[in-house]
Amino acid sequence: MPNGYWNRVLRVDLSSGKTWIESPGDAFYRKYLGGRGFIAHYLLTEVPKGIDAFDPENRLVFAPGVVTGAPLPGNGRHSVGGKSPLTGGFGEAESGGFWGAELKHAGYDAIVVQGQAARPTYLWISDDGVELRDAGHLWGKVTGEVEDALRAELGDRLVRVAQIGPGGENLVRFACVVNDLNEVAGRTGLGAVMGSKRLKAIAVRGRKRMPLANPKGLQAVAKWVADTMEENHKGFHELGTGAALIGKHMQGHLIVRNFRDGQMETCQKIDAMAIRDNYRVAMDGCYACSVRCKQRVRVETPWKVEPRYGGPEYETMGALGTNLAMDDLAALCKANEMANYYGLDSISLGATIAWATEAFELGLLTEADTGGVRLEWSNGSLLIDLIDKIARREGIGDLLAEGAYRAAQKVGRGSEQYVVHVKGLE
Repeated sequence: MPNGYWNRVLRVDLSSGKTWIESPGDAFYRKYLGGRGFIAHYLLTEVPKGIDAFDPENRLVFAPGVVTGAPLPGNGRHSVGGKSPLTGGFGEAESGGFWGAELKHAGYDAIVVQGQAARPTYLWISDDGVELRDAGHLWGKVTGEVEDALRAELGDRLVRVAQIGPGGENLVRFACVVNDLNEVAGRTGLGAVMGSKRLKAIAVRGRKRMPLANPKGLQAVAKWVADTMEENHKGFHELGTGAALIGKHMQGHLIVRNFRDGQMETCQKIDAMAIRDNYRVAMDGCYACSVRCKQRVRVETPWKVEPRYGGPEYETMGALGTNLAMDDLAALCKANEMANYYGLDSISLGATIAWATEAFELGLLTEADTGGVRLEWSNGSLLIDLIDKIARREGIGDLLAEGAYRAAQKVGRGSEQYVVHVKGLE
């Protein structure tokens, strides 16, 4: 076997309640490597042609990268994959944090989930084995509540949790899988697939050391990254991914008002420097990474925002900020927190609300469709109310929970031409 692997893929059948270990062998690892390569193999060989994304026969695959779990900066990544409820095709998303490394440390290279549980369930993986447990007491809770409950229940504050929020439970088509509360496998609606399987969470705690070919060589690379921080990663280290926002504005390809405009003159009110100067309380990072590019924010008024849910990254600044012509930084921080505790992809979330707002502005969507809600740009309070409605599928939120493409198909009236999407993905 190549170094870095255990030759152990955990298989889970939620319909039967059975788990087992699959050992694919050397050739499999050398061909598919890890992450999305593993996902492509299992989706193409095991998912029946033509099934719905919410069919129990769909697979949900969790797969760390090749070197995930090694003490190397920038490699704390894992992929989640399945047939997408947005596109009906190959769905894959990636996340950072600590969960992927923890899975490797527990002695597994991937998890392949099939079937559908009869009631809410969570998967517990540790050095002692694997167990499917009842999650009825967790269903309906937001991500922070679930992480706290599982760590208390399992008696270990270092348990890492990948989970869905109420968005995934309610099959919001752009629901995502959240780990470490502020790391998200966001794209293609895989949180909804997880919700359809009634799998609330996967909790992992591992203490194994993955096999390495050259530990000293890895240490040298890690030291080089730290030593060259000023030269190579200063912007990310000091400001995070949001440092790119002002440059996009100056270049004229910022997303503004459902992609109608390329600049927003007040974007500096919500960029990374504004976050640093007003609400940032810490910079954080992923497993073994010295770059530490994640901003954590605290807001006290007019909405409370907890640092544990992180802070807006570049994509969220654009999708829930500029694309809605919104320069209220406190509202943006709250919207980011809500996306993380409800488990919603902020990109599709913002794009869907932007489509609805433009359609309303043009008279293609009316108050009869929205339940009396007047959609408008630049309204932080409205944004927060809409996120809550979408996660719960209440009122206009039930339509928007379908994503912009499907929502426009239902509304019609020419609103379809204002959806910015590729094959159904915003």
